[in-house]
Formats: sequence, C-alpha cells, structure tokens
Amino acid sequence: MSQAIPSPSQPQWALAIDTERCIGCHACSVACKVEHAVYLGMFRTKVYYHDFQGRDAAGKQAMRRAFLPALCMQCEDAPCLKACPTESIRRDADGVVRIDTASCDRSRDCIAACPYGAIHIDPVAQVADKCDLCSHRLDVGMQPACVEACPADVLVFGNAADPGSAISRFRKKHGPELAVLKPEEGTRPAVHYRGIGSVVPRAVERKLPKGRNHDPFTYEVDTWPELRADYGTVVGKVKGGA
Repeated sequence: MSQAIPSPSQPQWALAIDTERCIGCHACSVACKVEHAVYLGMFRTKVYYHDFQGRDAAGKQAMRRAFLPALCMQCEDAPCLKACPTESIRRDADGVVRIDTASCDRSRDCIAACPYGAIHIDPVAQVADKCDLCSHRLDVGMQPACVEACPADVLVFGNAADPGSAISRFRKKHGPELAVLKPEEGTRPAVHYRGIGSVVPRAVERKLPKGRNHDPFTYEVDTWPELRADYGTVVGKVKGGA
C-alpha cells in the first residue's frame, strides 16, 4: 500500500455533494456507466432513494423523499488499500484512491473491506473496479463524467489547493454544514456531503452495503418497505425483516 506525498504544485482533487439540490434523476450514475462501460448490475456511482416522515414547505408532517448519490469516498484512511494483499490500491498525491489493474489478483479483500459498497469485480476485465474520479478525464483537463452530467449542480468538484476553485468556494460557504457518511467507520472520507442529517436522514446510510457492491434491487420502488436494513451485506436475501 502506498500514500504519495503531495508537492506544492500538485492538485488536490476533492468532491462535495449538495443533497439539497439532488432531484434523483440518476444522470450521474448513467454518465458513469457510459463513461466506464460498467457492467449490468455493477456500480461505480449510484443514487439511493429514501422515503421518510418529515415537514413539508408549509411546516406540516408529510411523506418526504430524499436522494443520496454514492460513490467511492476516496478515504484518507482507506480500508480497501490496507486489505489488498498485492498492494494494488494506492492513494496518490492528488488525493485519489486508485487501483493498479495490472497487479490486481481479484482476491475481493478490498470489496469486503469497503463500508460504502464502492468496489466490484468487473466480470469482463476480471479486475477490481471503482470510482477514481475519472482520472483519465482529469489528465486532459476535464471534470468527472458525473459532475459534467448533473443538471442540478449537485456534485461540486475541483482542486482544493486552489482557493478560487469551485470546491474551495463551496467549502468556504458551507463548511459547518458538511459531513461524511458512516463516520463511525473511521475511514476519514474525502467526499463531503451537505444536508446529511437534515435534507437526507442519517437512516439512509444503512442502505449503503458493507462488504459488497451496491445492490441493483434497490431500484425497485415497490419493494422499498420490504428491503432489509442489512440487505447489502446478506447475499441472496433481498426481502423480509426490518
């Protein structure tokens, strides 16, 4: 495992997600699938829906629906990096956690270690795969595909080392409102969310599977009330229980 040391001129790529703006359109996850040819049933990026009782615009109790885009959290203390037996996962000086597919042995230890469901084995290439903030696009001065595709400016991306960047301005404006997912895991995610615990209840975190990739069954709106809180960790058990 490796942790590169940034230089003064090294960009520090960072991402923040403003859940207050998310409309649940899945443009980010679709753009990701197209950009990376992600296999059917596998996900680098996924949007979760969550229905709950809350107050509407008039202050009355009503059913509300929240949306949570989820992807690799680019953890500063990445458990996948520690778990990889071939040291194929590294956190580079620009802050991005990447997989060296040339040395990946498909052990799945990285998948088992991830608390966010972010990693899967590509069934065609037969290597571990996850979000790397579209590194190939960063190399040519482009934004990640999800950021570019979002119609509501939910995903805020840029160089955190540049005080004038979009991400730096967003952090300055909303700093006290920003939080991470599953802080109890101690992974120190580099992806920050605005609206967790307010716009989006913390309960939605239970939908992010630990130890396996995002489950395609969560798209089935009619089965939401029946899905297990731990369905993401119980293979083959999608319904039943609370």
